[in-house]
Amino acid sequence: MRVALLQTVSRPRDVAGNLARLAEACAAADADLLVTPEMFLTGYDIGADAVAELAEPADGPSADAVAAIARASGTAVLYGYPERHGGRVANAVALVGPDGTRLAGYRKTHLFGALDRACFTASDTPPAVVTWNGWGLGLLVCYDVEFPETVRALALAGADAVLVPTANMLPYDHVPRVLVPARAWENQVYVAYANWCGTEGSLTYGGLSCVAGPDGAVVRAGRDPELLVAELDRSALAVSRRANPYLADRRPDLYG
Repeated sequence: MRVALLQTVSRPRDVAGNLARLAEACAAADADLLVTPEMFLTGYDIGADAVAELAEPADGPSADAVAAIARASGTAVLYGYPERHGGRVANAVALVGPDGTRLAGYRKTHLFGALDRACFTASDTPPAVVTWNGWGLGLLVCYDVEFPETVRALALAGADAVLVPTANMLPYDHVPRVLVPARAWENQVYVAYANWCGTEGSLTYGGLSCVAGPDGAVVRAGRDPELLVAELDRSALAVSRRANPYLADRRPDLYG
């Protein structure tokens, strides 16, 4: 599976412009699946009032626009946006197939700091695994991947790849450099981590988007805008799982 990560500078509150950028990236990537950063459609550090104003239901107009982009390019898309549901706003992602069908959605369960808590309600629903194109795909958002149990739960549920839109800022380079590769290795999955770069509001993003493999290999972007493309190899996944017995050697009788 060919996966593209769209590392770019935020254009706060410019939903129409961000949809246009998504269409351009899908056309240029020649990928099976494209992953955007966290809150891609609106920007992340835009303030609670703007988040509430721009939030849409899962089947809102932006969802229709992304579905049209996916169909036109033949590319599956995982994008971040503020989702309004039941009078609340969640930091959400949606996975859309290349035919425009909504395959899965996920709302962030671990809120990071005052910014997240001022804008969003944390979800109490854990992520699930969706099967697409022969791959088990798990969805997380940013801070979620920093908790070992999130990726482990997805791996045990059958995930082959965990997709993580993020808004990781400086000085937290240890996340893409250390934690993301560790999550891939210890759980024998691919982890695709798509970040912003540049500045937005009070934040300076670190870039370093990456795809970490179960064998320890990492394909990584730098600090600047980049369309990072990586191949996820099922045969390499199988070989690595035979060589690395972590999951098979677990002691759930002792540790759960």
